[in-house]
Amino acid sequence: MITRNLLDFPHDSSFFLFGPRQTGKTTAILNYIKDKPHWHANLLLSRVFNRYLNDPSLFRDDVLYQIKNNEIKIIFVDEIQKIPPLLDEIHQLIEETKVQFIMSGSSARKLKKGAANLLGGRAIVRYLFPLLSYEFFNSDQQYDLQKILQYGSLPGIFFNTPDLIIEKLQSYAEVYLKEEIQQEGLVRNLANFNRFLEVAAQHSSELVNYDNIGRESRVSAKTVKAYFEILSDTLIGHILPAWELSIRKQVALHPKFYFFDNGVNNCLTNSLEGSLHSELRGKLFEQWIINEVRANLKYRKLNLQLSFWRTKAGTEVDLIISKNSNPILAIEIKALKSIANPHLSGLLSFREEYPQAKSFLICEELYPRTYKDVEILPWKLFLEKRIFELL
Repeated sequence: MITRNLLDFPHDSSFFLFGPRQTGKTTAILNYIKDKPHWHANLLLSRVFNRYLNDPSLFRDDVLYQIKNNEIKIIFVDEIQKIPPLLDEIHQLIEETKVQFIMSGSSARKLKKGAANLLGGRAIVRYLFPLLSYEFFNSDQQYDLQKILQYGSLPGIFFNTPDLIIEKLQSYAEVYLKEEIQQEGLVRNLANFNRFLEVAAQHSSELVNYDNIGRESRVSAKTVKAYFEILSDTLIGHILPAWELSIRKQVALHPKFYFFDNGVNNCLTNSLEGSLHSELRGKLFEQWIINEVRANLKYRKLNLQLSFWRTKAGTEVDLIISKNSNPILAIEIKALKSIANPHLSGLLSFREEYPQAKSFLICEELYPRTYKDVEILPWKLFLEKRIFELL
């Protein structure tokens, strides 16, 4: 069994837990509150959803009744983004009562668009991600890199048979990424969004060119940019900006986009069956490492910035970790079992400009070694360090 012990739930404050569907938010919260007096309002249930959608004030009445008659100390609202006006009621209840409110959600977009302010700082924000390597290493489960690269690591999907994994990922793409996003009112034209999703998945880990993706998707560049914002807000992926000390220059550079899970990415590109060709495997390896780093930093609540570095000549470093505009870590990612000197060119060029930054190349070599102040690390050794030992 794998215990989701990376989450640090605040005990004395209300909080949001955001994460994509199937990451295990409900299970994690119910496990946290199982021995505490609590009341659970699950907005995925139609009867509960319809009750509060038609009259959000009923939620306040129900909560006050539970507090008074059942001595409830914790109120858990599942998928809060489905009814943003409930936050107005929760806001007042936090002011008037001493109970802890826990709210899960797969998107903050509707909360923000609905004029909700995430309770004006009255609730802390936490995130939950797909299973990380650290969670496997500290369990009795084997960590299968090939399986992770092909099927991802969503806890509600990963432990099934390959046939069922494929079926569940296809259902995820159909029901959630497409239909539910439309039902939430986030897109108007589902056909356009479907084409965009497939094209975006094909270009994951590459430079985002809104014009080119627009032409392939048959939508405008403006629409493409809006669609990427939707994927980011619904936690289906994240934008990685280009490193540049000048903010003005940074905005002008093309960013990269990474999907949150390789299995979802591969489902959209019809790559769930058969072997992964070397180019695709390299992109998935990069996406997986960057997602691992991002999630670990979030869990540790480290205020660090992530970006990538690229020169006009095309020399590149996959990941730069910086603090207060000061790069402290440069990471190149190669799905290769043998690293040659040309693979280090990006890191060596970056070190000429930022010699203070530690440099690492993460790969599939068997043993660690050093070349010109660049540490070449096997991926497992890098992940076991969980990056914090390297900072």
